[in-house]
Amino acid sequence: MAIVWQIESLVFSYAGAERDYVQTLVKRAKAQGARLVQVPDRLAGSIARKDNPQAVIAAIKQRDLDLTDVAADDSGLWIGLYECRDPGNLGTILRTADCAGAAGVILIENCCDPYSVEAVRASMGSLFDVQLARAPFATFNAWRKSAQLNMVAASVNGDTTHTGVDFATPNLILMGNEQAGLPSEIEAECDTLCLIPMRGGADSLNLAQATAIMLYEGWRQRGFA
Repeated sequence: MAIVWQIESLVFSYAGAERDYVQTLVKRAKAQGARLVQVPDRLAGSIARKDNPQAVIAAIKQRDLDLTDVAADDSGLWIGLYECRDPGNLGTILRTADCAGAAGVILIENCCDPYSVEAVRASMGSLFDVQLARAPFATFNAWRKSAQLNMVAASVNGDTTHTGVDFATPNLILMGNEQAGLPSEIEAECDTLCLIPMRGGADSLNLAQATAIMLYEGWRQRGFA
């Protein structure tokens, strides 16, 4: 499903304006009614808050994250994030979801802001290419049941490894909070609890890493289709 974003302002540097792709982008943005601002290269760096910024900076209108706007009848792999609090992890997970062709990412209960500077930067643009929604757990759980999505959670209470899960059917991968994981009442709603093997040195994986391991195993089982 194509995701449409509205560019409200487009800032481009004098050096960037000489590039063909920037000129094309400026024309398209102007045709859509965006405000165009050309600035000196140093000012572009100040606006982007980084050295050697890209030639173009856009202010894009945030989209509503209502779960009812997300199409649930997709046979792909979904990701559910329960109380994800780290914007860096969230942005990285969005980037991974984009790379692995996940159907979408659902933020459950009290998660961090996906539109924060840290999350947007960590996503490396994937924020704009992944279906994203936010919902309380009860609403989310009803939604995924109506779509007949099998809910698989990574948990220390898992009774099989992540490679032993059948990801060929419609599935949703549920990942817990960075520190606390998933509450017992949430785990009780899952169809499958699985365990990512670890040798026993560190006691846990980073949330973004664990999500990537789960998602890529699911994608591998589907032949990377």
